[in-house]
Amino acid sequence: MAETKPRHFLQFRDFSRAELDYLFERTRWIKERFKRYELYQPLKDRTLAMVFEKTSTRTRVSFEAGMNQLGGIAINLNRGDTQLSRGEPIEDVARVVSRMVDVVMIRTFEQSIIERFAAHSRVPVINGLTNEYHPCQILADIYTYLEQRGSIQGRTVAWIGDANNVCATWLQAAAIFDFRVHVSSPPGYELSREARDARHCVVFEDPRAACESADLVTTDVWTSMGFEAENEARKRAFAGWQVDAGMMKRARADALFMHCLPAHRGEEVAADVIDGPQSVVFDEAENRLHAQKALLEYLVCGRV
Repeated sequence: MAETKPRHFLQFRDFSRAELDYLFERTRWIKERFKRYELYQPLKDRTLAMVFEKTSTRTRVSFEAGMNQLGGIAINLNRGDTQLSRGEPIEDVARVVSRMVDVVMIRTFEQSIIERFAAHSRVPVINGLTNEYHPCQILADIYTYLEQRGSIQGRTVAWIGDANNVCATWLQAAAIFDFRVHVSSPPGYELSREARDARHCVVFEDPRAACESADLVTTDVWTSMGFEAENEARKRAFAGWQVDAGMMKRARADALFMHCLPAHRGEEVAADVIDGPQSVVFDEAENRLHAQKALLEYLVCGRV
């Protein structure tokens, strides 16, 4: 009998609208039980391997705590802890690790690395972040919007700053949930033409105009991991792209502010915005835990 290929979550668009809606409903249910201190352990005796080639706070804590809360065990593997650091092929690592655990989360550099791993894995693989995409972050972000404001369909999200992996994932989500993303980035850091979806993406030279009537304003650090050598040049280029009170006033009165964190107050966002009443950044961070528990449950157990 042929083996059934495992489901992976490598990009946001790997799941259908129906699957994502199901995950959000499970997130709500799991979070409510957690808040009531009700034990729920569908992954008892299951093991998650977490492979980190990039450092992390939220991804590490949310996946490890989440797996433990679901009754399972999480094993943390930094690059230096594995034979990857000595040149073992990623395909061989995938073949071995996936015979010993039930699900793998990888936080790495190029998307091709995680795709190669998944192609040779017997178990589900989750993208904890790559240079190109950050699907777990947007899973939590959209759930946070649903929790705070209801359906995101037909809404406008303003992305201010580097057209990076988080921005690219917002655009994938927009096509699935039918909302629009206003993208404004400094010259030289713009969204590629190939990534632009005329139906769901509008590009603005002026970040203030991008915020006009937005339901959600979001951003990220100016210098992502791997680009530290460009830090000073990026500070100069992005100087006009700080999300401040003036930008938030251009958005709708009930607009939310999000940031995937860590944040640099006084750079990509003003302190009075991230610490202000429209900011939901810490709800957003907490929801990484609950959304990823729903994801783990779905990938390991299927629909329950």
